[in-house]
Amino acid sequence: MAENCYNFSVEFTVRDYECDIQGVVNNANYQHYLEHARHEFLLSKNISFSQLHGEGLDLIVTRVEIDYKYPLRSSDKFVVRINLVREGNVRLLFVQDIYRLPDEKLIVKSKVTGVATRNGKPVSPGNLIQRLGL
Repeated sequence: MAENCYNFSVEFTVRDYECDIQGVVNNANYQHYLEHARHEFLLSKNISFSQLHGEGLDLIVTRVEIDYKYPLRSSDKFVVRINLVREGNVRLLFVQDIYRLPDEKLIVKSKVTGVATRNGKPVSPGNLIQRLGL
C-alpha cells in the first residue's frame, strides 16, 4: 500500500492525564485515539453506530496491530490518518497512522480489522460498502 494514501484524517492534542509517570502517552491511549478517529471517519460518512445497531448491524473490532515508533508527550499536537480497505466479504481493514504535528514525525503505524455482525454472526456489510466509498 502506498504511503500517504489516506481517506480521512483528524487532529488531536495530547492531554496531561493521558501521560504516564515517564511523561509520555501511555500505550493504551493510542487505541483510544485510533478508535475516536474511526468513529469520526464514520460520522463524516453519515454513518451512526446507534442507527446501525438499531437496524441490527453491529461493527466490531476483531484484531488490532500497533507498531509504536516514537512517543507523544503532553500538549503535542498530532493527526490520525486513515485508509480503509475491504478485505474479503466481511472484513474491513483500517490502516491508521499517527503523525506528530507540525514535523510529521511518525508515531504509530496500525492496522485495525473490523467486521459487520448481525445477531453475533459475521455478515457482509451490504450497502455500508457503498456508503464507505469502497
